Amino acid sequence: MMLGDLGADVIKVENPKGGDDTRAWGPPFATSGDHSESAYFLCVNRNKRSMTVNMKSSGGRKVIEDLVRDCDVLVENYLPGKLEKMGLGYAQLQKINPKLIYASITGYGQTGPYADRPGYDVIIEAEAGLMHITGEKEGTPVKVGVAITDLTTGLYAHSAILAALIQRGVTGRGQQIDCSLIESQVASLANIASNYLVGQQEATRHGTAHPSIVPYQVFPTADSFVMIAAGNDGQFVKLCDRLGLSELTQDLRFQRNRDRVQHRQELIQILQDRLQQHSTTHWLDQLNGAGFPYAPINNIQQTFEHPQIVARGLVHDVVHETVGHIKVVGPPVKFSEATTAIRLPPPVLGAHTREILSTVLHYSDAHIDQLVSEGFI
Repeated sequence: MMLGDLGADVIKVENPKGGDDTRAWGPPFATSGDHSESAYFLCVNRNKRSMTVNMKSSGGRKVIEDLVRDCDVLVENYLPGKLEKMGLGYAQLQKINPKLIYASITGYGQTGPYADRPGYDVIIEAEAGLMHITGEKEGTPVKVGVAITDLTTGLYAHSAILAALIQRGVTGRGQQIDCSLIESQVASLANIASNYLVGQQEATRHGTAHPSIVPYQVFPTADSFVMIAAGNDGQFVKLCDRLGLSELTQDLRFQRNRDRVQHRQELIQILQDRLQQHSTTHWLDQLNGAGFPYAPINNIQQTFEHPQIVARGLVHDVVHETVGHIKVVGPPVKFSEATTAIRLPPPVLGAHTREILSTVLHYSDAHIDQLVSEGFI
């Protein structure tokens, strides 16, 4: 989808019998009359054209081969070896188009003892350390509220594809990209991974708190919650001033961040007692312009009503072929010399099959009709 946002002509190849599984992941669904489409599918399929191909059939494989002759990038997420058995592996398709960028996204990568295992976001969150560090200190491990490992892997794959295209411009050759959920997740452990590798420090859960910075967490107020992040000693002084607790800055237990980490519990209890004396609105007004980060804990409605989100025009209204007007989150990046746009709404299953076969592959109407009658598309 991100490649589509940047202007690529993205062709989504789907199974004629039901298509992408996420089309059925709901509720909620966008509906109009007898037509429906899942909100889940709608969120990640803008700027794509959909065509249906039975890749298990000889005719379907021929369609894919013909597409490969002219396409720049192929993205697939089959288990390693599955497409090779269909005659559609990298080594096979590279012979058809030596410039092809073949991006393989799997749970565990193309090699290694777990390579043949299917990978799901929540499984990788558990297996690659993320659940271990997510949740309250005394609570059970929890998953992140969105499929963050899937999203992170997509971001890594996106940048890898762009890099491969740039390299192809130099060498004239394509290549296979091997991108896995588990490696993307481990790479995303960031400082937690470094703490272990450098200092042999095993991570623990801290809820919303930070293992190395205090105060840096959610605090309860009289009526809800507020997130406060005093990332350095100067910001801590400003926080204490706005909370009416300036005396804390003279307390040797709290003057430096390393001291505050050591005396975390004492400091957090003092701040919590103070913040619970007034409402979140009161504290947001009190902290405004203080010079350090803070925020309320917004629900999803409040998030989309946020004045900054509204001002930036992130939400777009698009017209879907069967369910009419829908709202979608648009591209989050803006360019000074280019425009990202939602050119196409999320597609109906197979909406562009004939169009692609006719205008991209130059198949005749008779040829297309034959493919339909034989169940190849």
